[in-house]
Amino acid sequence: MAALLALLWVGPAFGQSCAMCYSTAKALNKDGQRAINRGILVLLAPPVGFMTIGVGLALRYGKKRDEESDAAVDENL
Repeated sequence: MAALLALLWVGPAFGQSCAMCYSTAKALNKDGQRAINRGILVLLAPPVGFMTIGVGLALRYGKKRDEESDAAVDENL
């Protein structure tokens, strides 16, 4: 179910390319294309890093909260 939702969510992103950008990038030599690819990776790294850190912190907080909740329930028994 999650995979299907992810595929449906990513679909609109494929429609974001413009013909002028595509033709300009395609007309570049190999060094220019490589520079564009590196630029894309540089621009992609910070959001992916922040999301990774955010998800990691959320999972860590959830695990800690669950352990504290289990400990409180065990004390009451």
